[in-house]
Amino acid sequence: MITVWDLPVRLLHWTLVVSVTLCWISTLGWGLSRWHEPAGYVAAAAVIARLLWGFAGSRYARFRQFVAAPRQLLDYVAALRTRREPRYMGHNPLGGWMVLLLLAMTAAVAATGWLFTTDRFWGVNWVAELHNGLAWLLLALIALHIAGVIFTSLRHRENLPGAMLTGRKRAARQGDVD
Repeated sequence: MITVWDLPVRLLHWTLVVSVTLCWISTLGWGLSRWHEPAGYVAAAAVIARLLWGFAGSRYARFRQFVAAPRQLLDYVAALRTRREPRYMGHNPLGGWMVLLLLAMTAAVAATGWLFTTDRFWGVNWVAELHNGLAWLLLALIALHIAGVIFTSLRHRENLPGAMLTGRKRAARQGDVD
């Protein structure tokens, strides 16, 4: 076993999971609405911290390690379609781009939520609709992310949620991408 995801990556990941989940649950009318705004600020702070850690963090935390060029992404998708995709020690190319999409969408939802609290945009319908639409898009991306994690876990016989808790994955074998 080797350590792939460091403690800051794992803490920020699970902070986003909890804060975004709380934002969503707080809209369901269970008396949790007061937690929506603070949880949104926590999510925004986690995104900012993750962006910084993507440039200054450990090897597998850095964007340059896991954000694939478009050609690499297409090659990975082609290999995936033929069931010959390699196992990646960090994020695979689709996972790397999903990280960026999730961070960008969370930032967009947080930004529109914050805008709605300003004097200029308080009660402005299009801001509320945009915030709501982006939130639903974020939930769709989260569902795709979870499906990808389940698929990749089964495909490579590896517990990726467990790895995001412990930071550890089995060591690279021949054919794996480090």
